[in-house]
Amino acid sequence: MSKVAFLLANAFEDSEMQVPYDAVKEAGHQADIIGLEAGETLKGKQGKAEYKADKAITSVTASDYDAVVIPGGSSPENLRLDSNILKFVQEADASKKPIAAICHGPQILISAGLTKGRTLTSYPPLQDDVTNSGATFEDKEVVLDDNFITSRTPKDEPAFVRELLQRL
Repeated sequence: MSKVAFLLANAFEDSEMQVPYDAVKEAGHQADIIGLEAGETLKGKQGKAEYKADKAITSVTASDYDAVVIPGGSSPENLRLDSNILKFVQEADASKKPIAAICHGPQILISAGLTKGRTLTSYPPLQDDVTNSGATFEDKEVVLDDNFITSRTPKDEPAFVRELLQRL
């Protein structure tokens, strides 16, 4: 079974973490929550979900994992300036590991310089950020581009999870 890294900080969109995390675990895969500090309590912006970071980003490498999931909400904004987070996704991308990002998740891909020439989707108000980064924006429930799996909002979670599990 696969080992999946969930990159998470406070103010994540509750269901965008909870739904894929539960689906990955129910399918028999290992899911690790990677935060800025191990043991840190991370709370969803809706107040419906709370997780503890299993590991700190400084204690892991992309080679430890088979795939990466980046939930949306404000979590990506809270992670995108951390050089260790950016290095982690750059290494995962270089190894062509699946990277699934929903809602604001593509902000991390943009900050890591991984979107030029790619096709993806995101929370619709980020369309300018996506296109300004050199990517093509598609307003669809799920967009697949090589190892990237991207979706827009919680309503797209079924398609997002389906494609993630297919890749695993």
